[in-house]
Amino acid sequence: QLHLVESGGGMVHPGASLKLSCTASGRTISTYAVGWFRQPPAQARDFVGTISRSGLTTSYARSAQGRFTISRHNAENTVYLQMNNLTPEDTGVYYCAAAASPGTPLAVDAFPSWGPGPHVTVSS
Repeated sequence: QLHLVESGGGMVHPGASLKLSCTASGRTISTYAVGWFRQPPAQARDFVGTISRSGLTTSYARSAQGRFTISRHNAENTVYLQMNNLTPEDTGVYYCAAAASPGTPLAVDAFPSWGPGPHVTVSS
C-alpha cells in the first residue's frame, strides 16, 4: 500500500518562497501521477497542479501558473512543490495525492491515495 507524507509547511511572509516535499513509502512513486491540492480554511479542496509519472508533463491551476513548479525525483521516491511569490490567498493545508493513472489527472476523486497535509500560512 502506498503511503504519502508531506513536509516543508510553515508560516511565511507575502512574497516569500516555500518548497514542499511529498515522500512515498510502501510502493515506488514512479508508477503514480502525483497531484498537489490546497484547502483554505473553511473551503473546499482545490487543485494546484499535477505531474505525470515520467515527470515530462505538468498541469497547473491558473492561480499557480508562473509561480509554482512541481518536480519529481523518482529515485528518492519524492515529489516537490516549489512555491514562489506567495500571497495570503495561498494559505491552506497542502495535500499531495497519487493516482496510478497516465497523464496528469486533475480531479480530487481521481486520486485514491493522500498524505495528511502540512499547513502553509502566508501572512504579514
